[in-house]
Amino acid sequence: MSPERQREIASRGGRAAHEKGTAHEWTADEARSAGRKGGQVSRGGRGRLSVPPEGPKDTDESARADESSQ
Repeated sequence: MSPERQREIASRGGRAAHEKGTAHEWTADEARSAGRKGGQVSRGGRGRLSVPPEGPKDTDESARADESSQ
């Protein structure tokens, strides 16, 4: 299905839900929270897990465990 056709069908469903009164309407707090979450993901803001480029560091304990298992 083409993206245009999919968009047309979704648009009709959204309009029908609003006419029927069953569509979700965002409160200001919900919209603010969703916008904040989306911005963090798209811009790499706070809350995003980052791994250093060189990868995780081995600790002395893990190195010793590797040596003893050989």
